[in-house]
Amino acid sequence: MMHLNISATAHGPNYLPQYYAEQEGLFGARDIVVNDTACDPWTGVLDDLDSGAADVALGGLWVPGMYAQGPRELTVFAQVNHQFPKALVTRKQYPDFTWSDLEGATVLAPGIGGSAPFAFTAGLIRESGVDPSSITFLRDLSTPMFVELFEAGLGDAIILDMTTAEILQHRASGHIAIDYTVAGGLGPNSVYYCRTDRFAELSDRLFVFVSALQESMQLLKSVTSDDLSPLLAAHWPAIPAAVLAKSCDTMLHSRTWDTVCIDADATNRWMRILHEEKMVQTAPTFEQLVDTSIVDQLSPTASSTSLQ
Repeated sequence: MMHLNISATAHGPNYLPQYYAEQEGLFGARDIVVNDTACDPWTGVLDDLDSGAADVALGGLWVPGMYAQGPRELTVFAQVNHQFPKALVTRKQYPDFTWSDLEGATVLAPGIGGSAPFAFTAGLIRESGVDPSSITFLRDLSTPMFVELFEAGLGDAIILDMTTAEILQHRASGHIAIDYTVAGGLGPNSVYYCRTDRFAELSDRLFVFVSALQESMQLLKSVTSDDLSPLLAAHWPAIPAAVLAKSCDTMLHSRTWDTVCIDADATNRWMRILHEEKMVQTAPTFEQLVDTSIVDQLSPTASSTSLQ
C-alpha cells in the first residue's frame, strides 16, 4: 500500500474532486492512502514540504510562480481547478455590470490567504481596458473579517470564493456581479506541486493519485449537487445546504473540474498578470513551472477537455 501526504492551503468546495475520489474509493482501488491536511496559516504547506511532513502541496499556481526564480525549487504536476471559481460581489445590484462601474469605488480584496484574488481581479480589470489604479483596493485582511465589515457597510464590492459569494447573496447582503468561471476564462487556480528534488522519488505515487483524481472529475460530469449533498454536508456542516448546492452547481456546470492537465496558454496568461502586478521579476513560462510527465501517462481523455 502506497501513502501520499498532502498539505493544502485550504479546505474548500473547489477541491471537491479530491474529496469525491476518496468517498468513491478511487484511491483505495489503486492501493494508495491519501492523507490531507489544511494548513492555518496556509504558508504551512511550504514548511511541510521542507520537513517532509507533506509529499505534495495543494494551492495556487502563483506560489510556485513566485518561487520560480528562487529560493525554492518546486515542480507542478497537475491541477484540481481549470478555472478560478471566484466572484465579485457588489453592494448594489447592477442590471448590466461592467468593470468600469468600479472606477472610483472601494473593493475589499481578502489577502491573508494569499494575493491571488486581488491579482487575478486586477488582471481581468486591466484586460477589459480599465485602469485598476482608478479603484481603491483594501487588502491583507482575512475573508471572514472583510465579509463582516462589508456587511456592516465598508466598501462597494468584495472579491470572494464562490461559496462565500453565494452566502452573501443568500443573506441578501450582496449581489454576484461577476462570476469568474464565466468571465475569467481558463486558469490553473489550484494545483499540486512538490519539491523538485523529490519528484522522481514520488512519481509512481503521483501517477496513481492523479489517475484517481482524473477519474473523479469524469464521474462528477454525470452527477448533480443533490447527489453530492451528503458529501458536501459532511465536509462543510456549518454552511447552509442551499448555499453549498448553488456553489457546487456553478462549478459543476463550468470548466472548473474539466481536467487534471494544466493549460499552457492559461498558465502563461496568469504569469503575465503576476508580472504586471510586480509579483514576479520576470514571468516564468509554463515549461519552467510544469512537468507534464505524470499527466502524459494518463489516457487521452485526461487532456481531451483542455482548450488548446
